[in-house]
Amino acid sequence: MSSVFHDLSAQTYGGDEAGLICGYLFDAAAPEPARAIDSAQAAAWLAAHNGAEDDGGAYVWLHFNLSHAHAERWLTRHAALSDTFYETLHEGLPSTRIERADDSLIAVINDVHFEFSFEPSDISTLWISVGPRLVVTARTKPLRSVDALRTAVKAGDAPRSSTELLEHLLRAQADVLVKVVRGVTSRIDRIEDELLAGRLDHKRARLGVLRRLLVRLQRLLAPEPAALFRLLQGPPAWMAEPDAQALRGSTEEFSVVLRDMQALQERIKLLQEEIAANVNEDNNRSLFVLTVVTVLALPINILAGLFGMNVGGIPLAEHKHGFWIVVAIVLTFTAVAAWAAFRKKR
Repeated sequence: MSSVFHDLSAQTYGGDEAGLICGYLFDAAAPEPARAIDSAQAAAWLAAHNGAEDDGGAYVWLHFNLSHAHAERWLTRHAALSDTFYETLHEGLPSTRIERADDSLIAVINDVHFEFSFEPSDISTLWISVGPRLVVTARTKPLRSVDALRTAVKAGDAPRSSTELLEHLLRAQADVLVKVVRGVTSRIDRIEDELLAGRLDHKRARLGVLRRLLVRLQRLLAPEPAALFRLLQGPPAWMAEPDAQALRGSTEEFSVVLRDMQALQERIKLLQEEIAANVNEDNNRSLFVLTVVTVLALPINILAGLFGMNVGGIPLAEHKHGFWIVVAIVLTFTAVAAWAAFRKKR
């Protein structure tokens, strides 16, 4: 029980007292190209390298949990980030964008939660600041793309520059979206198979949830390739050309994923229309049966009403075969009504 509580608290409040979930010092010239550091070591490194002309290409990646009360305070005190970064944290606009601010890049991207369950609400925002010596990522809820990047770094992947780290993060985001698209495709395939088998159940509601998920993902993520492309038209001076080319490649991959999501939306729309047509056909069939039953019962209801008035002069009241004559009249009228109803149906 205590280990479970520890895991939950780590997800909620970050890895240490500053809200730092993970931190890494990347230095290609060091014996260990990627070394994990805590908030105290990160503060010491930043203080020693602020204003330094040449640091041998070393840089730091810090990933913060903004739910921690001290995270933003630590960043303000030690990271010397652009004011634009803090403005994006507080403006509450989740739309994707990447822009230059002073000598750094500020990005707001959207990603799916670590515990993703194909619900439209399982999408949250990641704030990024990229400079030549410092990369800061911050989130309020665990996200899959950052976790994938963190796992890759722990496995030995050490990007050479801060721009390459951003490119790896964007590719990880594209990989996560590919898995989402595959998961949605698999669910749609199952629903389509059940539809062809005639088992409708509640698939309209399930398709609606998947369509809302794809619509929200595309609305939030569609601006990302265009924003990155505009940025790369005039990259910062510290961004190397090979890194810029790699970012352009990740943009193309991301655009392909967005097109696949749009195709899935169209497929879901067609399935919803087919299910709606089947439902309407079933409703029409039920209404026809109800109409036929009403028409067939009409003659006997009319005659029963007439002969049940208990007034003088009721025909066939004294006739010994009066009952059978009335039955014959009812059957005749019923047969004529049934013929007329089914003739119109054909």
